[in-house]
Amino acid sequence: MFKRTKYLNQLIIKKRNGLVKVITGIRRSGKSFLLNDIFYNYLTKEEKINKNHIIKFAFDNEEDIMLLDKYLPDQPTVKEVNGQKIVNNRKFILYINDCVIDSKDYYLLLDEIQNLDEFVRVLNGFLNHKNFDIYVTGSNSYLLSSDIDTEFGGRASGVHLLPLAFNEYISDVVTDKYASLNEYIRYGGIPLVQKQLTDEEKVSQAISIYKDTYLSDVKKRHPQVDVNNLDETLRVVSSMISTPINPTRIENTFKSRYKASLSNNVIGNYIEWFEDAFLLNKVLRYDVKGRSYIGTPYKIYFEDIGIRNAILNFREVDETDLIENIVYNELRYRGFNVDVGVVTIKVKTDRLDKNGNPIYVDNDTEVDFVANKGGKIYYVQVALAISTPEKKEQEYKSIRNIPDSFKKVIIVKEEGKYYYTDEGFLRISLLDFLLNDDSLDW
Repeated sequence: MFKRTKYLNQLIIKKRNGLVKVITGIRRSGKSFLLNDIFYNYLTKEEKINKNHIIKFAFDNEEDIMLLDKYLPDQPTVKEVNGQKIVNNRKFILYINDCVIDSKDYYLLLDEIQNLDEFVRVLNGFLNHKNFDIYVTGSNSYLLSSDIDTEFGGRASGVHLLPLAFNEYISDVVTDKYASLNEYIRYGGIPLVQKQLTDEEKVSQAISIYKDTYLSDVKKRHPQVDVNNLDETLRVVSSMISTPINPTRIENTFKSRYKASLSNNVIGNYIEWFEDAFLLNKVLRYDVKGRSYIGTPYKIYFEDIGIRNAILNFREVDETDLIENIVYNELRYRGFNVDVGVVTIKVKTDRLDKNGNPIYVDNDTEVDFVANKGGKIYYVQVALAISTPEKKEQEYKSIRNIPDSFKKVIIVKEEGKYYYTDEGFLRISLLDFLLNDDSLDW
């Protein structure tokens, strides 16, 4: 069993806080397992909660849904809305009322809550029962963490579950750490993928999840979409991770690569849909010196690198881009707000002004990540290796020109003990960074 201690602790801290605990995340990332196995086991074994006072219900489980058939028999238990099965809320309320046999505390563990009709109103109503402590999972855009406060009127608390972080993945792995890292870079952190025993099975499982779950979900929510254009847009975006992009650039790619026309408005909508499904994240660029955001171009990083590889049939595996995506996800896992940094520096040209002085022009250089949490800021550069003076200059140039004194970190895939450069930058291996929560503060 992969350890998800970080998320279990988040649920424990939020226990009985008078709010609906909403666990969001990409499909197959382990939300149901976190709620119905890990947290359930904690309640029964550590807290000694009587199992009769823990009500589990999954709104995508036919056996659970059948339990509602006896209530209000003149009404259908399920109706279909845009290809999605929606459960009758009144039947469910009556079922919960029957499960409550005394005034003691009850824990409601409700899976895929978006499949319950008017679920926000139902859950807010349950909060009026002072002995209900409510935990739910959800997979679609209606439960985006940024929208939770709005949807529930300030009566909910979000926990966003990412696919397995490397230290969670390696907790269930017995091979050497560096080999495990290479495996993780290729197959990512979806538990069901990593549980497969062979490379062939992992590839097959990842591709199947991408096509039959993620892409299928987007199509169901947008039934009028041109399926071919949607598929191709996702492939194009997948091939451009860690590269500044915008819808117009993707539009031009369609014209040159496929001799096809697709408007940037449509492409922008597709990217929003992929974000809503938690497939990817659009990361804005931040002007470090000007302290302001740059709207376009932005960068795209995938919630799980293995699914990104599956979208491209594991054919375009550029390690530099992949480890950059992994570092981005690890920073988010540690609770950082993450932007892409832009540092403008003056570059000398060969031209002279009228007084014979060299002319300088502004040149934008990039800091891979600006990680911010609780007022602490880290500037992070990621590289496969820094083996030449030219590569060193390329990676160091931007952070060298940042005027403030916040910490600068260079993460490289190559193994080796961490050290500080003569310019005061922390240089650390990718493996050490991923395996140690406090590694940025070494």
